Amino acid sequence: MAAKIRKGDRVQVLAGRDKGKRGEVLRVEPKEDRAFVQGVNMVKRHEKPQGLSRPGGITEKEGPIHLSNIALLDPKSDKPTRIGFKTLEDGKKVRVAKASGEVLDR
Repeated sequence: MAAKIRKGDRVQVLAGRDKGKRGEVLRVEPKEDRAFVQGVNMVKRHEKPQGLSRPGGITEKEGPIHLSNIALLDPKSDKPTRIGFKTLEDGKKVRVAKASGEVLDR
């Protein structure tokens, strides 16, 4: 099955403590149905020092969020939308925003 949400997409959080926040997808883990979104689901981690290059301490980084809790932003209206697929004349399969019909892949 083709991925509806990919790295680099602008998404909005639909549920959870960060509901309403928007950000860019940093990484997608399709086997776990999760994505890492910039500035969303921030978690603190206690890290050991790794030599001189990386000192220890408490660092904050993005945690994974389930794909069902995020929606792609429509490029036309800047609102959350569902995603469909369409095959172009040249045979290329592209993602399409359901709300506006705008092609998302170029």
